[in-house]
Order: sequence, then structure tokens, then C-alpha cells
Amino acid sequence: MKGYVFPGQASQFVGMGKDMYEASALAKSLFDQANDILGYSITAVMFEGSEEALVQTKITQPAVFLHSVIKAKMAGNDFQPDMVAGHSLGEFSALVANGTLTFEDGLRLVQQRAIAMQKACEAVESTMAAIVGVEDEVIEKVCAEITEEIVVPANYNCPGQLVISGTVKGIELALARLNELGAKKSIVLAVGGAFHSPLMQPAQEELETAIANTVFHQPICPIYQNFNAMAETDPEAIKRNLIAQLTAPVRWTQTMNNMIADGISEFIEVGGTGKVIQGFVKRVSRSMPTSSL
Repeated sequence: MKGYVFPGQASQFVGMGKDMYEASALAKSLFDQANDILGYSITAVMFEGSEEALVQTKITQPAVFLHSVIKAKMAGNDFQPDMVAGHSLGEFSALVANGTLTFEDGLRLVQQRAIAMQKACEAVESTMAAIVGVEDEVIEKVCAEITEEIVVPANYNCPGQLVISGTVKGIELALARLNELGAKKSIVLAVGGAFHSPLMQPAQEELETAIANTVFHQPICPIYQNFNAMAETDPEAIKRNLIAQLTAPVRWTQTMNNMIADGISEFIEVGGTGKVIQGFVKRVSRSMPTSSL
């Protein structure tokens, strides 16, 4: 069985999608439609914009979503997923790919999510950091012991790599302690704020209303969702998990393990640089075939 997986933020690159736009009438039509829906030319930023412009949350999220979804649609009948999953933002791409959301509704939700998250990021000085070489349980304990600031596990990416999220001071306190405990590497990420943390609560409330007012269809195959790493096909449960995702950690390691346990034979990454998710898969199972669409 084939599992199609969709990357989130940090998979963007300058010029993304330009080759698709120039080579495919379908891609051109969808990109032009996206410009109309968004109310500005996102293609101008994706194709010709600077790296600084592309890393803004309100730009990055729809850009990554479009690159993945349009690439999947260009595959036509060759795109036959048995299961899908998406890392953070990528979950919206996956929900379009398996038919839960239409292209138009998916893009509108991503735009609303991005704007709401941008506002939440600007409200409190916050960030994220990747920790390599420390057991998950140790990182969880360090975060829990810091009570004067907000810092929480945010992305369980693969064995040996966990991303934490919180206030700038909270991240500094956690990194100092984790470096003392022997972290091989700790890197503050170039992101706009503390994604998948309680600091995203205002954004979650905005997105909840938008999701509640959007039709979620019966999917053609299960999606393994970030909130609980479990396969889901019920549209109402998918909605609940998608809302919870903004303030809960991305359980990507658990997601990949569950997909493997359920019989996946190959992970196929769709969109972005084509390397982010494959790198995580190799840390979970070096014997599992991976490729990119």
C-alpha cells in the first residue's frame, strides 16, 4: 500500500511551482484560481519573490499548500493513495488529496489559518527550537519543570529529534537545561512564533469557526492526523482533530509508525523540496522505501 505524505512549513523554496505553472495547463488554471481566491498574486511571491517574503507565515502556508495539492492533481489517475498524512500545515494538503476538502475550501481554510497564526505570533514574542540527541521523555520533563514561562513539546519529528515551542525566554531556559543534559544539537528555528503551543489558542478559536462552517466530505482513504497519529475517515472526527492540532503537538513519529504497522509499503512525499519527510522516514525505518512525487 502506498502512503502519500505532505510537508508543512520549512519546505518552501524560492521559485516553487513556476515549472509546474509553465508546463501544465491544469496547474496554470489552479494557480490563477488561487490568486483570485486569496485576493492577491501569490504566484508572484512564489515564482519571483524573495526568501524573506516567502517565509512570512501568511505567505508560506498557502504557498506550500498550493505546491503540494497542485502537484498531486497533476498526477491525475496515477495518484491513488491508500492512506495519507500531512505534517502540521501539510494535513490540509492531505485532506484535499483524499477528497475530504475541495481545493477551494482547503485553500480558504489555509489562508484563514495562516492569518490567524500570524496575528498570534505577533501578539507574544515566541519561537521554536529543534533538539537532537535527547530522549523525548527527558525533553518532556524539562519543559514541564519550567513553570514561569511557556515551553512545550511541539513536533515529534523522528526518533532523536523533537521540536519545542514557547516564549523566547521559555525556549532559552529549556535549551540551557537540555544542553547541560547532553543534547547533541539544539537549534533555534527561523519561524514566526510558537506553533503547536498554548500561544496559538487565539488562532485556534478563529480557525474553529471557519472549520465548523466548511463542508468536510467522506474521504477516499484514511488520513493519519497529527493530533493523535491515528487513521480517521469520519468527517466530524477529522474536524475535531484538525481544530485541536493548532495547540497540540504534531505526533509525526507515531504517525509514521502507525502507517507502517497498518501495512504501508512506500512513503511518497508530495510537494516542497521533496526531502523533508523522507529524512524523517529514514530515521524511523531505514528499510522503508521513500520517494517524491
